[in-house]
Amino acid sequence: MGDELKGKELKGRKIVSVIGTSTASPELYQMARETGRLLAERGCIVVCGGRGGVMEGVCLGVAEGGGVSVGLLPTSLSEANPYVSIPLVTGLGEVRNVAVVSAGQAVISIGGAYGTLSELGFAMRQGKPVVGLGTWQIRDEKGEPAAMVRVSTPLEAVTAALEGLS
Repeated sequence: MGDELKGKELKGRKIVSVIGTSTASPELYQMARETGRLLAERGCIVVCGGRGGVMEGVCLGVAEGGGVSVGLLPTSLSEANPYVSIPLVTGLGEVRNVAVVSAGQAVISIGGAYGTLSELGFAMRQGKPVVGLGTWQIRDEKGEPAAMVRVSTPLEAVTAALEGLS
């Protein structure tokens, strides 16, 4: 890992959190992979939960795009997918979801189970720009659609997530 990061300037790069189910369908996995590749090609650092499914797909895409991914793992290094650049054990279990979304300047949600739903809530509570790609359709306390940009493709997701970030 040290050699692949050697000489890469990480400071000042945009950081995007990608969240999603650990049991992704082949379609969601490929969307995550393409999203990761596009983010890497734009020089972003990608933060995720570091495990399987969408998290593995996005890390694979980041690796293919020559980028850096950070996986915030629940309890053990053995949980890391094989493509995550920097696996970090948090010891926090599911509570790490707060750290995953807090780390990013923007959040892209791809598919998702209940863990993803909690991450969406944390991201919106923090006022993060949130982009949804085949993910939960949630409403706020007034019954209005939640503040999430809904998109149909990985390219649209990356473009929307990076829009307005400095």
